[in-house]
Amino acid sequence: MTKQEVMDLLEKAGDAQTKKTLMKHGAKEPFFGVKVAELKKILKKTKKNHKLSLELYDTGNSDAMYLGGLMADETQITKAQLNKWVKKAYWSYLSEYTVPWVASETEFGFDLGTEWIDSKKENIAAAGWATLASYASVQPDEKIDVKAYKKLLKRAEKNIHGGQNREKYAMNGFVIAIGSYIKELNEEAKKTAEKIGKVEVFMNGTACKVPLATTYIDKVVARGSVGKKRKTARC
Repeated sequence: MTKQEVMDLLEKAGDAQTKKTLMKHGAKEPFFGVKVAELKKILKKTKKNHKLSLELYDTGNSDAMYLGGLMADETQITKAQLNKWVKKAYWSYLSEYTVPWVASETEFGFDLGTEWIDSKKENIAAAGWATLASYASVQPDEKIDVKAYKKLLKRAEKNIHGGQNREKYAMNGFVIAIGSYIKELNEEAKKTAEKIGKVEVFMNGTACKVPLATTYIDKVVARGSVGKKRKTARC
């Protein structure tokens, strides 16, 4: 399937109400407003396709960029390509989900995450924290640097309330992820969550809320899922 064939399918699948909703969350033209369920129907036809994923992301069309992330081959994508992607990830669906999901499934996901959190650009810093969170959720325990993650919890605790808007949201998600996916750091993450408390993030008038990390981690503990890894970060 070619890039143009995929773009034609995306245009046909565009939904006015979905587009309106996504614009409230930060999406900008050009895009069609395609529901994720429809994107996954197209994904079934293309499967993982490295070349096509790069072409779709380069269109600047948010629907195509998101689909490109779902389609990306984590064994072929490079650091340089992901650095290019993160710079173009202009809103949260791309900077906190699409790019981090792919980055976290690569061998160098942790390295990219720690590089990106030092950025002064809100979208890149947020992508960094989201990448580190997703990396913890999918990588086996033997690949997890527990000491490094413990230090990152301390950094989040110290900086979260003074961070940039979406950076704060991603940091909060990071604390939740560590408490959920790294069993050895569950108690440490719970303590961090308690110290952090409620995190204020401007949601641009949408109904979305910032999850309370303490409550979320407690639910994971209650269902006995602490340390249970995900098969893939992408959804």
